[in-house]
Amino acid sequence: MNLSRRTGLAAASAMLLARSTQAAETPAVLDATLRPYLGKWNLPAIGAAVLRDGALRGVGAVGTRRVGTDIPVTVHDRFHIGSDTKAMTVLLAALTIEQGKLGWDTPIGDVLSDLPSDTNAAFRRITLTQLMSHTSGLPGDDDEIGMLYVKAGEQDGNLDAQRRWLVAQWAPKPLAGTPGKSWAYSNLGYVVLGSVLERVGGKTWEELLATQVFDPLQLRSAGFGPQSSMGRVDAPLPHDIVDGRPIAYLAGPNADNPLVLGPAGTVHLSLLDFAAWANWQVGQGRRGPALVSPATMKRMHSAVIEMPPQPHAATGTPGSIQASHLAYALGWGVATLSYADTPFVAHSGSNGKNYAMILLQPQTDFAMVMTTNIGGPKADEAFKALGAELYARFMPP
Repeated sequence: MNLSRRTGLAAASAMLLARSTQAAETPAVLDATLRPYLGKWNLPAIGAAVLRDGALRGVGAVGTRRVGTDIPVTVHDRFHIGSDTKAMTVLLAALTIEQGKLGWDTPIGDVLSDLPSDTNAAFRRITLTQLMSHTSGLPGDDDEIGMLYVKAGEQDGNLDAQRRWLVAQWAPKPLAGTPGKSWAYSNLGYVVLGSVLERVGGKTWEELLATQVFDPLQLRSAGFGPQSSMGRVDAPLPHDIVDGRPIAYLAGPNADNPLVLGPAGTVHLSLLDFAAWANWQVGQGRRGPALVSPATMKRMHSAVIEMPPQPHAATGTPGSIQASHLAYALGWGVATLSYADTPFVAHSGSNGKNYAMILLQPQTDFAMVMTTNIGGPKADEAFKALGAELYARFMPP
């Protein structure tokens, strides 16, 4: 490793720890650890960072931004984190709650006062906590919901208007489960949650998240939608498998899910900023800025409902973590993994063409983040193996 890169990592570590009581030190370079994962699991690129006691202990990124080219990725590159966005939406909701504008159990009908007259009464009674914990009774994605996401993008107005339209279209339909009792991973539920926050905040979810979460946490690389700029390869491009081969997608309508899905999963940010987000979360209020109280931090991380077994869960959904014990909190899963006795507060995220995973152990102040610019089962297998390897290395018995 050359001196300039090592100096850059030391500076990055110092920036990450600026709000911590820990002294900055140069983290271990993980490139050599990560490189074998590229060929073994056919990944264009992979990145990872490890944090312990508020310090960045290891970080690295290897591979290429675009398959078939030699455009090396770096730890400063933006990666798409998919449904790991949900925890950010929950934090935004928690901020609004602590400001006294909402309550954890506020029924959405109390906020969305202009729902259609034929809205299902049970839909009006869904609470914020139920939306955040996927216990709202709203279903998981299917073809009908997918078509609504697409049609929402054809409506006039900004994204908040498109989300209001989508919510109004679904509101009259019967619920798929009993609120507070049944669990179903519902991106639609997070779109509804985002619409509630937009109504209270008077701005789009994107504006609210940027100013109330990204800015105070100094996540300067964070943005929405495809991680690269239009017409440029200035970030790791997302990849899909077509006829057995990885195909890169430039920024455009097919590089991400419809933007109306934002509150459920359209955020991208650099590997280092993803690590900073993990560091702040795992501290549970021990390191600044104090956006919400420590009690609220713990509430977001505490299990609400046991999740049923999901042997065929799609990559990027909580069930794909495949824990021996799995529950869902608020925008987070709570998982007991085979290589650790202490449970993780965790989530994975994928738009089908990227994959990211975040794992926190608040009890030990340990965290890991992993990113790649391709989706699918091989990426999932790579993360499971890498997580075990990094945990054994940085959290020895």
